[in-house]
Amino acid sequence: MSLKIFNTLSGKKEKFVPINPDYTGFYVCGPTVYDYFHIGNARPFIIFDVIRRFLISRGYNVRYVMNLTDIDDKIINRAKDEGVTSKEIADRYINAFFEDIQKLGVRPADVYPRATDHIEEIIGIISSLVEKGAAYPTAGDVFYDVSQFEEYGRLSKKKVEDLQAGKRVAVDELKKNPADFVLWKKAKQGEPSWPSPWGNGRPGWHIECSAMSMKFLGQSFDFHGGGQDLIFPHHENEIAQSCASTGCDVFAKYWLHNGFLDMKGEKMSKSLGNFITARELMELYPTAAIRLFFLQKHYRGPIDFSEEGLNAARTTAERLSLTYKKLMDLIPENREEFNAENIKNSKRLEEFYERIESLDGELIASMEDDFNTPAVIGKLFDMVREVNKYIDDGVADGPEKDILSWVQMKFDGYDRFLGIIDKTRDGIDFERMDNVMQTVIKLRHSLRKEKNWVLADQLRDDLTEAGILLEDSASGTTWRWRK
Repeated sequence: MSLKIFNTLSGKKEKFVPINPDYTGFYVCGPTVYDYFHIGNARPFIIFDVIRRFLISRGYNVRYVMNLTDIDDKIINRAKDEGVTSKEIADRYINAFFEDIQKLGVRPADVYPRATDHIEEIIGIISSLVEKGAAYPTAGDVFYDVSQFEEYGRLSKKKVEDLQAGKRVAVDELKKNPADFVLWKKAKQGEPSWPSPWGNGRPGWHIECSAMSMKFLGQSFDFHGGGQDLIFPHHENEIAQSCASTGCDVFAKYWLHNGFLDMKGEKMSKSLGNFITARELMELYPTAAIRLFFLQKHYRGPIDFSEEGLNAARTTAERLSLTYKKLMDLIPENREEFNAENIKNSKRLEEFYERIESLDGELIASMEDDFNTPAVIGKLFDMVREVNKYIDDGVADGPEKDILSWVQMKFDGYDRFLGIIDKTRDGIDFERMDNVMQTVIKLRHSLRKEKNWVLADQLRDDLTEAGILLEDSASGTTWRWRK
């Protein structure tokens, strides 16, 4: 089955066809770093982490970029309140962001560009828009003229003539049209600023993402992700200014938007004061439970935040981890590579194998159908039930245990994109350890490809001595702890 994705731009599911055969470009709007991020902000970080990891598991070479907005009114106001510089505020909360996403099991992006490091690129895009008549300077500000972009509103399904000054469109008498948006802001006394052809100032929020995404992924790339609240005006404006600047018909090909996290029927947000930070929540619940809480609902739909839901997710995650540990305890130290031919004389093994194979196919098909994680979790727990029944009925040495090693590798494969199995051992976090081991496995593969057998074998032997076993098979190399 081919990968199908719901594209906000078209409003329907589409078959995934990469733009570039060499890599899959993926850009996600990151945090504005003026405070600890709340658990609603954590949802896109986790969801797009899972999607990215799944793409990698299916063989795509993903180049993943998440920006850091380190200049913004909120950052400036926080700095003024505390009597420090905007950079001090940004640096403090960038460090906190990295600490918190690591605890959430979110793998680092390939690039985390900061807006203030790309002022030159931002000014270059604005200059090209002014030259083309798509933007106009006035009194030190520069605005984008939405009337010059015929497809404005295509993503959000809004019409320019229907847009009135209000909640999502700022009132400014310097604009030609109420829907026009700022690309460059004139410097204010005491605020950070940079020189430009229009005077000292700083970039608007929308232009930052266009500059950083195109620098690291090119003029056109595959995926752009973010929360539903970013569809308009942020993502709509990104499309307009990017396409007008480059002349490309496609800025991002597939637009992915996650639903809101609601608190008592309202969207969780700092402006409403109805939020809990991810940092606070992680003191109460394990990472696996928090991730599972989000993945039990489809990423495009809303989620109601509740203690009941989190407690249920914690219980479910514990059940999954318990089954995984039962598997590991039963797998022999010197296990044989599983061969389906060896079970054909056992009806029990054949039936178990066929049920797991069927569920495996259904699980992957669910993930390929617009990343349907609720269905994936359902299939995974169908598999958990089958495994527990198989173990409870008794497991003898030989093929009956060898098949469990095959199931364990299936579970490892799922968890490489889900991240919901607690595999800690002696205080060591499996997720972080797995990241290291994947690098080691790649290094050993390179040594073997170069026919440097001595170093490749020495690396394997040293790992065995350290308590880590590498296992080669037709499908690749995996690792596990020695008992």
